[in-house]
Amino acid sequence: MPKLVWDKSGERFWETGVSKGVLFPMSAVQGVYGNGVVWNGLVNVTQSPTGAEPSAIYADNIKYLNLMSVEELEASIEAYTYPDEFAECDGSAVAAQGLKVGQQPRKMFALAYQSKIGNDVNPDLGYKIHIIYGCLAGPSEKSHDTVNDSPEAMTFSWDVTTTPVELVGFKPTASLEIDSTKTVEANLAALEAILYGTTEAEARLPFPDEIMTILGAVAQG
Repeated sequence: MPKLVWDKSGERFWETGVSKGVLFPMSAVQGVYGNGVVWNGLVNVTQSPTGAEPSAIYADNIKYLNLMSVEELEASIEAYTYPDEFAECDGSAVAAQGLKVGQQPRKMFALAYQSKIGNDVNPDLGYKIHIIYGCLAGPSEKSHDTVNDSPEAMTFSWDVTTTPVELVGFKPTASLEIDSTKTVEANLAALEAILYGTTEAEARLPFPDEIMTILGAVAQG
C-alpha cells in the first residue's frame, strides 16, 4: 500500500470570501420564491447548525443507546447595504415613496452566495455556490454613530432561522453547496443560468429536487 504523504503540491486547499449574493424573497404565494435580485455589500454569511445532540438512554444497568435530536440550521448575515426587496423580510413595509413603516410581518426568503476555492498552485481554482432556503430574519440592532476622525461605514446584521424543504431520497434540508471543481461544467452553467438569469429569463430559485436533476445527482437509498 502507498505511504501517506501530507501537504503534497496541489493538495493544500483553502476557502475564503463571500460574493455574488442573490436574494429570493418569498412571493405572495406561500412556498413560492420571487425572482432573484442582486445583494451587494455582503460582508459575512455564517451558517450555524444546531441540534444533533445525543440523548443517552439507559437500560439493564448499561448505556443502552444514543438518540440524536433533530439538526437545524441557523445563520447570520452581515452587510453594508441590502436590496430594497429585503425590507419586507426585515419587518418593514413601504407606506409611500421614501417612507418605511417598521414592526410589520416578516417575509421569508432564500439566499444564494459564493465562496472562493484555491490551493497552493492556483488561487483561483474554483468556487462554491451556497443556497439557504426557508430563511426568516430576526430583529437586529441598527447603530448610528457620529462621524469622527476615524470614520467607519455602518454594517447591518441579521440572525436567521430556517425551515427545511423537501428533497427526494434525503431528509429535508435548508442548505445546499455546489462545488465548481467537482461539477460537470455544462451542468453548472445550466444551474447558474437559472440562479443568475440570462438575457431571456429572470433569475429564479430552483428547489433541491430540480438542482439534483440538473447536476445529475443520485438520490440516496
